Amino acid sequence: MAEAAASAVETALENQRIGGLQIRVAAICTVVQLCDGYDVNSIGVSVPSLTHAWNLPGPAFTTAFLWSSIGIMVGALSAGPIGDRFGRKPLLIGSLTIFGLASLLSAFAGGLGMLTILRFFTGLGIGGAFPGAATLTGDYAPHRRRALMIMVSFTGAPIGGFLCGQLAGVLLPTLGWPSVFLIGGIIPLVLVLAMIWWLPESPRFLAAKANPSPSEAALLRRLDIAPRQAPAADLDLAEGNPIKMLFGEGYALRTVLLWIIFFCSLMNLYLFVFWLPEILHLGGMTPPEAVFATSLLTLGGIAAVLYLGYLIDRFGPQRALAANFAVGLIFIALIALGAVPYLVLLLAIFLAGATVIGSQTGANAACGAMYPARMRASGIGWALGIGRLGGIAAAPLGGWLLSQGLAPRQVFLSAVLFAVIAAVCTALLGLGAPRGTGLTVARAAQ
Repeated sequence: MAEAAASAVETALENQRIGGLQIRVAAICTVVQLCDGYDVNSIGVSVPSLTHAWNLPGPAFTTAFLWSSIGIMVGALSAGPIGDRFGRKPLLIGSLTIFGLASLLSAFAGGLGMLTILRFFTGLGIGGAFPGAATLTGDYAPHRRRALMIMVSFTGAPIGGFLCGQLAGVLLPTLGWPSVFLIGGIIPLVLVLAMIWWLPESPRFLAAKANPSPSEAALLRRLDIAPRQAPAADLDLAEGNPIKMLFGEGYALRTVLLWIIFFCSLMNLYLFVFWLPEILHLGGMTPPEAVFATSLLTLGGIAAVLYLGYLIDRFGPQRALAANFAVGLIFIALIALGAVPYLVLLLAIFLAGATVIGSQTGANAACGAMYPARMRASGIGWALGIGRLGGIAAAPLGGWLLSQGLAPRQVFLSAVLFAVIAAVCTALLGLGAPRGTGLTVARAAQ
């Protein structure tokens, strides 16, 4: 490998000022994540009502949960190479269109089989949108604040989950479960139209264009980049297979550790997202009460951005994120084992959200900051895709543990083990750190 000094374009992008353009991109990407978070949670909050509407037991919906996670995994694994080679904007528009249409059609599903198929396609679009939005946010962020800005954009996911829970608590008793999916389909499709007009492509792809449009040239000048004057070799763009890059240039250990972290973290996240509403319902809460309590989990995930993104940029993920995973053990155990008053349980759910959902949001941000632009979408996409195996396993794991006759809340004891593994692997991220992850552009010797 040869290390080339960063070009003027790369230096400008890595040190860009945070202004209106950067805030606009981050805001749109946050809304994309909001739609993702809403649609991920829509099936979980609908299950308590669907069990009555279709006269099915809760564990019967394991198949729908499973295929939703498989769809997200396929979408995430596919999205990374597409985003790194062909651009972030086409990836985002295509992903939102797919899951918007699938969610809209879910409102008209007549049975579990059709709902399961539609949840696969909803997951497919969600899986593509997650890494696309995070990567584009990172492309319009300076290096010193990249983790923070990516984490801010990822707060859209727990905000979407929180809004899903709050709206479901109002909609389910009046308009029924189809209304939850209708909202989850209409809003992404409206957002697609807004993105076509107002969301720019990654500046590196624009700088590589031989003939950018007047609006694209004006955008580059706002970033102190002269249009049509940056040779492709001076830009941190993918050449060859982006997935192969994840195991070259000294990134192999980091990649493997991140995949283990994402697997364990998403296992815990989806165990709570999929099963907490039904488990609380089995514990005596009404469906609206269970949905409200679950919404506090996502609210805790939103609160984590107030401290975790800054701490990751300031102290590194191996300290800040590892501590957040470790503290989460307390609140997971309290939910699983504690015979506590109702208000204490609600507080424990909120704090579990800050450490379960918050840690996953922090892992997303750390991943985006730890890979250079040429492999950023692939790095995030494949970490999310491999991690989604944990989300896939969470659905049958929760159903199997429930079927074994455990007290419902004891299902979450399994999450303690995965939180320990995630904390240890995060603490090891500093080992074997690759060179050239700052303002240098690594290229294979030609």
